Amino acid sequence: MQKTALQVREFRRAVATRRPEILATLAGLVAIDSGSYDSAGVDRVGDALEREWQALGFSAERHPLPGFGARRLFRRRFGGCGRVLILGHLDTVWPSGACVDWPYSEAEGLAHGPGIGDMKGGLVMACGAVRALLDAGFDGVAEIRHILVPDEELGSAASRAWIEWEARSADFVLVLEPARPNGAVVVARGAVGAVVARARGVSAHAVNLGDGASALRALADKVAPLENLSDVDCGNIINVGVLKGGDARQVVPATAEMHIDLRARTDGAAQSLLSRVLEILRAPGDPRIALEISGGITRPAFPRSASAALLATAARAAAALGVDYPVVESGGGSDGSFAAALGRPTLDGLGPICFDACSRRERIVVDSLFDRAAILAALIADLPDPGPAIPYGDRPWA
Repeated sequence: MQKTALQVREFRRAVATRRPEILATLAGLVAIDSGSYDSAGVDRVGDALEREWQALGFSAERHPLPGFGARRLFRRRFGGCGRVLILGHLDTVWPSGACVDWPYSEAEGLAHGPGIGDMKGGLVMACGAVRALLDAGFDGVAEIRHILVPDEELGSAASRAWIEWEARSADFVLVLEPARPNGAVVVARGAVGAVVARARGVSAHAVNLGDGASALRALADKVAPLENLSDVDCGNIINVGVLKGGDARQVVPATAEMHIDLRARTDGAAQSLLSRVLEILRAPGDPRIALEISGGITRPAFPRSASAALLATAARAAAALGVDYPVVESGGGSDGSFAAALGRPTLDGLGPICFDACSRRERIVVDSLFDRAAILAALIADLPDPGPAIPYGDRPWA
């Protein structure tokens, strides 16, 4: 414990000496629009981070993803044992122009701006943590890899196989999603699903109502039965977040679309809930209505057992620094869920303390950037025994 206390305090001093540089880098990233569909902006963020990691002696790989920005991999080998994977994402939920309407600012110990918590603050923090390790002469692991995903806010559907490939050969996976407002890190997550139903009916003028078959009504009639599947006490949640259709007020809607969010605490509960959703959607109705259903479970559950060893190490470092380090089990998904579901030791929510993520009130506690960077550095410096080496192999898309 004494060694941990000395290490984490030294790491905290090291990152604090670079405070102006770290905050300037953060402001620069926040000033770049990088919504998931803004491939140019996502690539600009990736390019800026590539320069930061290359300055730390990391190699850089860029893997284009059609329709999105490129996936990034930064890697450096060391002389110790164990492979560390730091997992982050480049995209935000914010549209183009957000950084002009809502620029980076600091006030009363908080920093504001689009994507500052989710997760540009975490991305800058990770650079600071690794720089502190290198400045201390760290050589205690075999490798640190940092991957950056361009489509996380859309569910990482196009990046999942890549994330899982990298995670399988990692001994430890550290996820840069923000800490909760009370400072909690994420030790478990539920399963998440997304289902889209598209209906096609028959259009008609409203005065000839009987000649039409309303696609919108066909889906609207299913909203209440679907949402009645929710049981919040059990962790089962169904939310119809989008229901749209029609072309004009006097025309029977020939097309309609419904987007359904599904959440459950375990993979089994999620599959059971998904089956009930599909049963409701496929229930017989007007034979003139054709229904197309897509989607399913998008993120597996993240079992608490995956975080236990890493949490113990990180909590020791936080205690030595005098930082509260509560934990939370989240109903939301992250890319860490893919790693945890594969049985890889995974700890999530390692980023700075964030309030109101994905809202116009999103903000982080500035000092937490430096506290959490020191804790991340101490965690990497004091990782548990990784056990036998895991083959890395050749990535088929590299």
